[in-house]
Amino acid sequence: MIRVLIVDDQMMVREGFSVLLGAMPDIEVVGEAVNGREAVAQVAALRPDVVLMDIRMPEMNGIEATREIVAADADAKVLVLTTFDLDEYVYQALRAGASGFLLKDASARQLADGVRVVAAGEALLAPTVTKRLITEFAKAVESPRQPALSQVGELTERETGVLVLIAQGLSNAEIADHLVVAESTIKTHVSRILVKLGLRDRTQAAVFAYEARLVRVGG
Repeated sequence: MIRVLIVDDQMMVREGFSVLLGAMPDIEVVGEAVNGREAVAQVAALRPDVVLMDIRMPEMNGIEATREIVAADADAKVLVLTTFDLDEYVYQALRAGASGFLLKDASARQLADGVRVVAAGEALLAPTVTKRLITEFAKAVESPRQPALSQVGELTERETGVLVLIAQGLSNAEIADHLVVAESTIKTHVSRILVKLGLRDRTQAAVFAYEARLVRVGG
């Protein structure tokens, strides 16, 4: 069973997601929180597999809560919920350590699949939405971040190429097809990239690639 904590200041949203996820045979809603501060405490007490995190909440917002949760547990998996697919706060949440995001109008199937993807250790990086969001707010970065530039040098040419494809929203299977190699080889490359760059998952790898200007904004 995938244990989920739902964090949102709107009761109807919490109840709605709880009903949708509770109907899934492999998902259990173990708790709810009404703001970020309560979420941090609930995560420590309940140890959920996935946290569904709203962003705009009183007392402590979802960005601050995500940052605290990830700092306390590097394996914590936060899936951000938002009303807008180009919400600047979502980009900040991804940088804070969230593993991806979903729109609040997602279908029951999309919601459940998103929870499963993140619980499995993958990042929810849908090219149709997340790539657009990252691209939009990467424009705000006037120049490549220096730490990012220095870290890029630690990657091999092939690893850099794989990182670019991750940022473009490709899955391991799609990258393997593109490079004409085995999917297991790509998994190895991805693991090495994350270790070398000190990143948590594919979402942070994509953000890194944009901020280091390895991928053209809007390209």
